[in-house]
Amino acid sequence: MTTADRVEAAIADRRAVVNDAIDEELPVERPERLYSASRYLLDAGGKRLRPTILLLTAEAIAGVDPLSADYRSFPSPAGGTVDVLSAAVAIEVIQSFTLIHDDIMDDDDLRRGVPAVHREYDLETAILAGDTLYSKAFEYMLDTGAPAEYSVRALGELATTCTEICEGQALDVDFEDRETVTSEEYLEMVEFKTAVLYAAAASIPAILLGCADETVDALHAYGLDVGRAFQIQDDLLDLTVSSDALGKRRGSDLVEGKRTIITLHARGQGVDVDGLVGEDPTDGEIQAAVERLEAAGSLEYARDLAADLVANGKRRVAVLPDNESRALLEDVADFLVERGY
Repeated sequence: MTTADRVEAAIADRRAVVNDAIDEELPVERPERLYSASRYLLDAGGKRLRPTILLLTAEAIAGVDPLSADYRSFPSPAGGTVDVLSAAVAIEVIQSFTLIHDDIMDDDDLRRGVPAVHREYDLETAILAGDTLYSKAFEYMLDTGAPAEYSVRALGELATTCTEICEGQALDVDFEDRETVTSEEYLEMVEFKTAVLYAAAASIPAILLGCADETVDALHAYGLDVGRAFQIQDDLLDLTVSSDALGKRRGSDLVEGKRTIITLHARGQGVDVDGLVGEDPTDGEIQAAVERLEAAGSLEYARDLAADLVANGKRRVAVLPDNESRALLEDVADFLVERGY
């Protein structure tokens, strides 16, 4: 079995557990339209990468065999048991909340190969669905059964994460109207908008299971590194993968004038990024634009940067016991920059 196969299998196993928990935690109840809309993207798919990272981290900390793990009653090295699955669901519903609101702000038509929530339902229902998921996440995080001091700290981490996600989204919007954006500013935006949720996924189990601050901080840094690499890979995939595979229009970042590490590098190489495509480009025009970016070395630059971030992230997990789950966390980091969509 290759490393990629091993990671895919690990993700699939934990995705099944998380999906069952979502069914349990977020039933479609009154008012049915609200909860149907809240479940819509969750039911449409998704790899469940962030909750997988949370569960793997918990396994690595406790040295638990995942084949026999009871995530609802997980042994804590600090004593007692913790429902780490409830925390994993909290992370995934926050992810879904961000996707719903992101699609509204970008007026996107598709997500995960299906109409965006505001297209399938309506704008008002989509906003309420996102808000519902946001508040439910805090209910789930409060329901882990961890000691009060650990629960409060985990709730604080989740709250800070949500604030930073909104700050990152605001920076992203601001960049669209600015003539100049530096690579450093872009990476800060990516850290807030995308990477902090990976950081929360990796560090919250360490908080709930009573680990030392050194371990919590190292796992948080792991999440930031691999989360930034994930977003850079997402930017690459937006240009290099077909619309069918993406579940949305190929090259949408170029069409919408979004700043990415790829276009920022290309500008530095003298490429007129704003003139690469029009408002409604053909597939051939998108392909021609990608070839210009490739010739400028911008795609290679992005790939190298993502690889460096992953290497840094993999070094961080040395704070964990040397076991299979820790090895999988390292493999997941590689997977994030080697995956297709």
